[in-house]
Amino acid sequence: MLHPLTARWIVIGNSGSGKSTLVERLGKARHLPVYDLDLVHWYPDGRKRDESDAKARVAEIAATDTWVMEGVYGWLAEVALVRATLLIWLDLSWDECRNGLLARGLRRGMTLNDQKELLAWAEDYWVRTTSSSVTGHERLYRAFMGDKARLRTRDDVTAFVPP
Repeated sequence: MLHPLTARWIVIGNSGSGKSTLVERLGKARHLPVYDLDLVHWYPDGRKRDESDAKARVAEIAATDTWVMEGVYGWLAEVALVRATLLIWLDLSWDECRNGLLARGLRRGMTLNDQKELLAWAEDYWVRTTSSSVTGHERLYRAFMGDKARLRTRDDVTAFVPP
């Protein structure tokens, strides 16, 4: 199906949809470097990186031969899509995303209040109209002319790349 020598794959979707898990499995199975757009967008201390700096970092990654990256940020994914060979959209329900967020718990120094804010932000995925929303992701998906997959359930994700 997809040749690993030309693997430049990007996974988008709401917070909690399973992007990180899928990308880790893809990276491990295909021996690809893995990139998390959260780590590009945010400094370890919780400050946001300058938008132009974040875009430049994504462009540097995208310019390499092979990679798999994931993120909710459509404005960053768009930078990589010019070189991507596959776009995967994890278009899962809010129940699935909420369960995913709760299952992963607190991470990267997150507090209970941070988690509460993330849950509220993720629930608004279907209401927002930014590039980091269902509307933004659908726009990216429709415009992408390469290979693409829209996975709507956890079973779809498992069938796409067996664990």
